[in-house]
Amino acid sequence: MNKFTVLNGLVAPLDRENVDTDAIIPKQFLKSIHRSGFGPHCFDEWRFLDTGYIGIDPASRRPNPDFELNQPRYQGASILLTRDNFGCGSSREHAPWALEQYGIRALVGPSFADIFFNNCFKNGLLPITLPAGVIDRLFDEVAVTEGYRLTIDLEQQAVVTPAGEAIPFDIDPFRRRRLLNGLDDIGETLLHAAEIVAFERAHHASSPWLAK
Repeated sequence: MNKFTVLNGLVAPLDRENVDTDAIIPKQFLKSIHRSGFGPHCFDEWRFLDTGYIGIDPASRRPNPDFELNQPRYQGASILLTRDNFGCGSSREHAPWALEQYGIRALVGPSFADIFFNNCFKNGLLPITLPAGVIDRLFDEVAVTEGYRLTIDLEQQAVVTPAGEAIPFDIDPFRRRRLLNGLDDIGETLLHAAEIVAFERAHHASSPWLAK
């Protein structure tokens, strides 16, 4: 998992409440047996006017010019500005996979669905909750400023605006440490590899029949 320390990124706004995981990555793409390749289909039913399916070349699709993320000014965005209850619906882990593979590294909004929120941290995405009034102001600033960028400093736990305002955010210390060090569940376990090996050797020595 990639480390998350400081991100200076272009901001794309998604001014919709209750965005569910089926909108983030539609169900037909969950048939894939691979953990990669979801990025081109992120928000598929909103980004395209035709129906997508596994194996279709995105370059052959008909983009929806009215969808926010299709606007030229938001191409290459790595920070997604969201509204209430983003990531609701089913618990599919494919949703953060799709966002991360699309290029999103952080999400900033007033609230996130619990399971989606947890899945983000497990996959290297940083979901940041800020007061609704602050989110409203950020939406306004993004709308009137093309190329609007935020700096997210995880070490300092602050979102810094182009004007230099540092907006603090809360994060669980355990999750913060894992993101700063690029550790997922497997990486966290491997930190204790020596202890695991020592335990297995001692266990097999005391119960040799288990190794048969």
